Amino acid sequence: MATALAFCAPLAQADTADASALIGADWDSVVAQARGGTVNWFMWGGADNINAYVTEYIGGMLQRDYDITLNLIPLADTADAVNIVLGEKEAGNLDGGAVDLIWINGANFRTMVQGGLAFCGYTETLPHDRLIDWSNPAIANDFGVPVSGCEVPWNLAQFAFAHDSATLPAPPQSIPALLDWIKANPGQFTYPAPPDFNGAVFVRHVFYHAAGGVENLMGPFDQAKFDAAAAKTWAILNEIEPFLWREGQTYPTSINQLNELFANGEVALTFNYDPAQFGIAVDAGIYPETVRSYGLTDGTIGNTNYTVIPFNSPNKAAAMVAQNLLLSPAAQVHKADPAVWGTAPAIVPDRMPPDMQAALAALPAHPSVIATSTLAERALPELEASWIAAIEQGWIENVGK
Repeated sequence: MATALAFCAPLAQADTADASALIGADWDSVVAQARGGTVNWFMWGGADNINAYVTEYIGGMLQRDYDITLNLIPLADTADAVNIVLGEKEAGNLDGGAVDLIWINGANFRTMVQGGLAFCGYTETLPHDRLIDWSNPAIANDFGVPVSGCEVPWNLAQFAFAHDSATLPAPPQSIPALLDWIKANPGQFTYPAPPDFNGAVFVRHVFYHAAGGVENLMGPFDQAKFDAAAAKTWAILNEIEPFLWREGQTYPTSINQLNELFANGEVALTFNYDPAQFGIAVDAGIYPETVRSYGLTDGTIGNTNYTVIPFNSPNKAAAMVAQNLLLSPAAQVHKADPAVWGTAPAIVPDRMPPDMQAALAALPAHPSVIATSTLAERALPELEASWIAAIEQGWIENVGK
């Protein structure tokens, strides 16, 4: 099990130069400034394999090659890190913040952009920025918010379901089929209560269905469209509630709790925005080897997640070096290994050196993990962040209560 390194306050001597001097700077000078620094990385800490990848693989290379200390600060909710930065800004702490890097996307990124909380304009300074396909709208926009040099992609992700093929050989393959299956199989399904990230994504799938397709929801938030789809969504979710686990009287509070119910056989389905987690659970003996993951015929939601440097990080050069390392072909291929993490690279494989392309192509496929290429054939876009906040609050008020 990976253990998060102890949190320490930012070092006074680290990265004290004007942040604007880092934008467009010679990379060797950025690395020189970063040496001896510290990166306090605040990120969701709920997966041991991800924590190990960050602390041991990335942290080890940063220490060995750059004399940079990486501190992983585990979070249950990314908003907690954003709130730290916001509180520091309101208190007038403009250059000595506690947070140097955040694993982020969606509404949390929108909050940072709107609040002037992100360090921006520097991403082209990273040598590995050339490996990113910024012409792809799904990368250049984070839940509808233009990235605009304020964050760096780390992973591609797409929602998938999982079932035990030994006990449920033919799982429901679409949202309408799932809704019917839930009512026909009482107690065999549940989902984490929003704002849990994965639970909220499941609710959005039902919202897309209620709206007649995501194409009817694209663009800026529209109150009339929201009200029409929301009324149908709450009706659907309230209708199935008595057929959920424990008759819908309670919901799991996290994806980890749902996974435990699935592992114990209390529910027949689970899901995750990171399908690689199914294979990790099988290899750890938590799930049986007969577990298989799958997408839906009507599609599943996909997105990109990123890392962002707060505006008041005192270690911006060190954080930039960390981001560039995260983008490196070696680091991206290593975490694509199912035995390590199994997540899809955020860089373009064809832009990697030939040996790294070959290494990526040679990675074994896990039998419990659906291929990212198969999922991508029916990928659904995320909505703009304002829609998501309204959907989550609407669930709390109309279903959760």
